Amino acid sequence: MTSAPEPGAGMLVLVPNALDFGALEPSDLSAHLPLAVIQRAAALEHWLVENPKTARAFLKRVAAIAPLAAPLQALRIVELPRASRAGVASNGPELTALLGPAQDGHDIGVLAEAGLAAVADPGAALVARAHALGIAVEPLPGASSLMLALAASGLNGQHFAFIGYLPVPDEARAARIRELDAWSKRSGQTQIAIETPYRNTALFAALLKHLAPTTRLSIACAIGWPAGWCKTRPVSQWRQATPTLDDRRPAVYLFQAG
Repeated sequence: MTSAPEPGAGMLVLVPNALDFGALEPSDLSAHLPLAVIQRAAALEHWLVENPKTARAFLKRVAAIAPLAAPLQALRIVELPRASRAGVASNGPELTALLGPAQDGHDIGVLAEAGLAAVADPGAALVARAHALGIAVEPLPGASSLMLALAASGLNGQHFAFIGYLPVPDEARAARIRELDAWSKRSGQTQIAIETPYRNTALFAALLKHLAPTTRLSIACAIGWPAGWCKTRPVSQWRQATPTLDDRRPAVYLFQAG
């Protein structure tokens, strides 16, 4: 049963991170986030994060624009447990303990390595637990690589599905790609997938091999980075170009059958 928000309780604040995680020369944070979001982040003293090192780097970028509520070393930065990273909500007691500061009246920031926490990133289980405990959830506006890639693709933005990671074994991956391509042809639905950067080449090759030649495939590589790009072509044209992808940069893969 979900409880109503309690008066005097803190909030769980979903803080968007910039999308340029891993870029050699990250741009000014104000190029990625509104000033009000940066100021809200600067005021938080309690954090639950995907990666403490990344979180500290983010907070240094915040501090360059808005003064932090306390010195960086004094902030309470706690790493999210593995279960909550995978979106598993079964570990209730552990998640409840992490939300203790909010129950004591403190706002808690949630931060992923890049983009929006709890959307293709850790945090969903924590958010679910917050709702169950009556802790208000405040999502702050920021970029999502999935939505930017969809907007830039020219594919169906009215009917789409985020399917996450495709299987890694060759046969299972091939079967899943053909299944999704067939479903896209029947429904007109855009399919959106992601992969860890070091598997970019393998996934790209599999998509080119198993998607129908008329299916439109869009690749958004390092979107949000200074050198990011997005290209949409029929699979037949991608095959002629014999393209390669950088295995060090994140990419989003979208396709819609013709």
